[in-house]
Amino acid sequence: MPTYRDRAVVLRTYKLGEADRIISMLTRDHGKVRAVARGIRRTSSKFGGRLDPFNRVDIQLVVGRSLDVVAQVETLRSYSAPLRTNYSLFTAAEVMVETADHLVPIEKEPAPTQYRLLAGALRTLGEGTPDGPRPATMVLDSYLLRSLSVAGYAPDLDDCVKCGRAGARAGFSPSLGGVVCADCQPPGTPHPNPETIEYMGALLSGDWMATRTVAPVRVREAAGLVSAFVSWHMERGLRSLPLMDRQD
Repeated sequence: MPTYRDRAVVLRTYKLGEADRIISMLTRDHGKVRAVARGIRRTSSKFGGRLDPFNRVDIQLVVGRSLDVVAQVETLRSYSAPLRTNYSLFTAAEVMVETADHLVPIEKEPAPTQYRLLAGALRTLGEGTPDGPRPATMVLDSYLLRSLSVAGYAPDLDDCVKCGRAGARAGFSPSLGGVVCADCQPPGTPHPNPETIEYMGALLSGDWMATRTVAPVRVREAAGLVSAFVSWHMERGLRSLPLMDRQD
């Protein structure tokens, strides 16, 4: 039987029969893949905990008729255990893998940028940013903004998203996809502090140095805007997002 090797982030696992599991993963070169791990639920399994959600692995798969089969797996980064010991980190990771699952809907369709974003976000959750540790909600919002941008939903944080007026930031409209001027804002448009919009721009670009001294109130305000933006532009809501503690 033909085989192939890839690197992957484990998204979800599902029980199959008495001893097997279906492993859903986002791979570097083959997009989203579902594969069967035979005997993984037995204590004597050769896979151990290497295929737990959030882990990044090097995996060899055997091509199957409906589902591929896991032949070998090596751990590259094990984030399952450390993330599960902290509620904020765990729920942020849950939102991340669910987002990746939604944004890469077609199996075996390569999505290398989404893979790199997810792997990098989980690493940042577990190990901190290049500029030091950041709250889980901050890391999550950066990932959400960047992953949705790659998927074609980049928010406009500079000019009015409707008329194009330069520097017009009277409000932020999740439904329109960015900042709006006073003339274009729909009824009920939030009016965030200008510093919140600047902070969201830093999250979108991955400028962690610019987030060093952001006030907690700005972080919370941005989290609300990002949540509304994500809920509006994704076809299905994220079930794990309401579980996330957005107060840190």
